[in-house]
Amino acid sequence: MCGIALIICGIRIDLSAALLHSQSPGPNPEPVSSSNFVFSVDDLEAALRRRGPDSLGSKKVIISSKDQELFSAIEDEDGGAKLLDCANGETCLQVPYSMGQLHFIGATLQLRGRTPVTQPLVDYSGNILIYNGEIFGGIHVESDSNDGEILMKTLGRCCSCSSREHTSACSSSGKGKSSVLDVLSTIKGPWGVIYWQDSSRTLWFGRDAFGRRSLLVHWPTMKDSRFLLSSVSPFSSVDRSSDLGVEDSTNPNFWEELSCGVYSLSMSSSKLYGCLFGEVKKHEWANARLIDLIKWERVSVEPKPEDIYFSCAQNVLSSLRRSVMLRMSLHKNFQAGISDSGQEELVPMAVLFSGGLDSMILAALLDECLDTSYGIDLLNVSFDGQFAPDRISAKGGVEELRRIAPLRRWKLVEIDADLSKLTLEMKHVMSLINPANTYMDLNIGIALWLAARGYGWVSEGTGNNNDENQQRIRYKSKARIVLVGSGADEQCAGYGRHKTKYRCGSWLGLNEEMKLDMQRIWKRNMGRDDRCISDNGKEARFPFLDEDVIRTLLDIPLWEVANLNQPSGTGDKKILREVAKLLCLHEAAALPKRAIQFGSRIARESNRKNFGSNRAANQASAGSVVINMP
Repeated sequence: MCGIALIICGIRIDLSAALLHSQSPGPNPEPVSSSNFVFSVDDLEAALRRRGPDSLGSKKVIISSKDQELFSAIEDEDGGAKLLDCANGETCLQVPYSMGQLHFIGATLQLRGRTPVTQPLVDYSGNILIYNGEIFGGIHVESDSNDGEILMKTLGRCCSCSSREHTSACSSSGKGKSSVLDVLSTIKGPWGVIYWQDSSRTLWFGRDAFGRRSLLVHWPTMKDSRFLLSSVSPFSSVDRSSDLGVEDSTNPNFWEELSCGVYSLSMSSSKLYGCLFGEVKKHEWANARLIDLIKWERVSVEPKPEDIYFSCAQNVLSSLRRSVMLRMSLHKNFQAGISDSGQEELVPMAVLFSGGLDSMILAALLDECLDTSYGIDLLNVSFDGQFAPDRISAKGGVEELRRIAPLRRWKLVEIDADLSKLTLEMKHVMSLINPANTYMDLNIGIALWLAARGYGWVSEGTGNNNDENQQRIRYKSKARIVLVGSGADEQCAGYGRHKTKYRCGSWLGLNEEMKLDMQRIWKRNMGRDDRCISDNGKEARFPFLDEDVIRTLLDIPLWEVANLNQPSGTGDKKILREVAKLLCLHEAAALPKRAIQFGSRIARESNRKNFGSNRAANQASAGSVVINMP
């Protein structure tokens, strides 16, 4: 997992082909040397470094033109540019007719590969890659290899064509090769990517089809003509009062979530505009199976009298088990953590844990897939001490896990929080959820951020959690990977609004609401959640959003996935309750759904703080109220 960013200046950008709501062809570029950011590059690097604490690097590509020809160079470490390659193959020094700059920044949290990797990655052809993702299929990655390095080699073999019909459009040397679009469309797993293909003077960027990795964009405007991509919005260290007329990067209107897909920015020299020119295009996925998955069409929606009852829970269990297995594969990068008592403990993975249905299934499957020599941290956050619903269910859940897996070292990490004492933390999380800006987003964000930080209490001693011999001691989870249950409610009808849609529109209405949830999950959930969790140097992994799991659930008739005629805790997420029973999680199988903001009781505390009472907050529809940014 990584933090990646790109700053482009000195290039006029046409956005019309990407069907974006912005000026076309775009404002005149400002000189490369000028900077009116309300945040500094140091601010941006600091924000990225929190996501990728193992290494930080940057590269600059200088683009220049003369007589309508483009030349590019990677800036040397001392700030000078290397010799530019002329179009005729000769090496020459160019006095630029106009000049633009691409500044790549990458910070790495390395989880795969034997040797240290620093981004940006640069190959012998001058291509540059910054990659934030994991490859779980589509491209083969050996157990001792790094995803980014393998992707770089694969992209380096691609043709220089941006067309989907590249086999006929390319030069003879490119025929039969894959295109960049082909390669990115093949990847299974979460990713955000920024790739400079030097031979075609084309920048490729995008994020996976379900937006499981954050990538924010600032399209050029009249106030700020730069084009920016970043995993996260940096918290400004600049005095905004001294930068009147400059767009504020902490304003939700400055950044937006980049919609899922693959984009290209092809560079050229324009006589019309007298400057370097770039055209942004959004491409259709080049993978028919992926396109079919994005459409989210279910095989059977409405039951018919002749339909015979059958259970598909075993299929779902098998696909989920494989999904967890792919996401827990361990490599030599995992180092042993040392506990406060001095005893060596290996805890490479944790589960965001409420003790509810989804997190219990993930914990049980992780236990099946992970060698018993490793411990598992169960991260539970509460804003009401031992009385929050999620704390109560978490304690019951860990006891059930200990019954089915007594050899595992389970650690329930109790993360106690007081909203009134989190002033600085709240401001920090507000920058992380950006461009999301409601109280609901903030409540969820702070709960996720605190949980992923993993700083809390564990009970040690003999007996169960209620035994008087138990002692609570301070504990900091060092697990770098956190399994999260995102996607389970959207795919299995876990929200209250699903029951409302079913009652008003029957099976078809329910199916359409679930489809809507899945097709907007990138914008409403995934970017925000990724930013809040990974800010702690942890990587969130989402087994329920594995491509094969999504396909398996779509192949099951809707009435087998959920039966909303039945009461809460029975018919909602029916298929997952059956999976839980197959895992011998009988208590968890009967638990009702609770969102983290309610189960942790942060919503209640936030309502009291910001609206005076829960009643007043409900009357104001507090969850959707936009926060007044200070």
